[in-house]
Amino acid sequence: MAPPELLPTPAAVASSFTTKTATLPRRAYVTFLAGNGDYVKGVVGLAKGLRKANSVYPLVVAVLPDVPEEHRQILESQGCIVREIEPVYPPENETQFAMAYYVINYSKLRIWEFVEYSKMIYLDGDIQVYENIDHLFDLPDGKLYAVMDCFCEKTWSHTPQYKIGYCQQCPDKVKWPAELGQPPSLYFNAGMFVFEPSMETYHELLRTLQITPPTPFAEQDFLNMYFKDMYDPIPLVYNLVLAMLWRHPENVDLEKVKVVHYCAAGSKPWRYTGKEENMDREDIKMLVKKWWDIYNDASLDYKKPPTPSGEANVIEGGGVENGSAEIDSFVHALTEAGKVRYITAPSAA
Repeated sequence: MAPPELLPTPAAVASSFTTKTATLPRRAYVTFLAGNGDYVKGVVGLAKGLRKANSVYPLVVAVLPDVPEEHRQILESQGCIVREIEPVYPPENETQFAMAYYVINYSKLRIWEFVEYSKMIYLDGDIQVYENIDHLFDLPDGKLYAVMDCFCEKTWSHTPQYKIGYCQQCPDKVKWPAELGQPPSLYFNAGMFVFEPSMETYHELLRTLQITPPTPFAEQDFLNMYFKDMYDPIPLVYNLVLAMLWRHPENVDLEKVKVVHYCAAGSKPWRYTGKEENMDREDIKMLVKKWWDIYNDASLDYKKPPTPSGEANVIEGGGVENGSAEIDSFVHALTEAGKVRYITAPSAA
């Protein structure tokens, strides 16, 4: 792996900023929300987590029409950019075959329409960001970046991977049998990924969906199939699926984890009881408390910045208007983000 490349110094950013404001990349985080349930709490927690991590980019929330106005106002009060999208429905045969609670997630394909942004990082609503990950926006274009999933949970019992005990998280532990041919392609968890919006890609995704055979994991299987040749894995610190704590503990260093995905049964902090399997673990209790500490921290609530006469305003969507005061603010935000570094994604080989 090539050594990491440092971001430009704040002075260098300020210098280029004054001459290249018009070409400043427009970037944002994006999540997805449907219905009138309690998942809005997860998105509020995510917005506050990104703020605590000193991200300089906004959070866009793609909402389906059934998200109530009350929830939209809550999200806007936390500084989110709320964008309504229309549902995407898969073919009828896939709706019947896929796990029912995944079907609505096909609507996530709409985020490829958000072409006002040059690059986005998608995060599920049950994810929390504990350290700044803005540097992922600087990964090379033309790829989809995400963390490899684990095949060891019972939800994978329909697959040959599960049946023979093979997992891409520890490929040397149980070798892929030669008689089964080539090992399966690397498979990512679709709760977090770095992508580039594109109308061409969006239309191709919808066309491909209509002719794709049904699979149990719905849009996650579909995205893995579609981006198979474009996928590049990134370290699991960017999307720690909680099952990794008991399935592959040797691969986890909690002190280095930047993003936690509360997707294990019973782990969502706003529903947590500690009664489900593995939920009485001390590390799980610690991570649930960590989420609540952010959610309950009133100092992290969004505060609309003042816009005195003569000062430039931040443009909704991540761009910035000309103005020396805003340049100073932008450079300060970069500095506060901890002089973040680029990372080089490991080879898929």
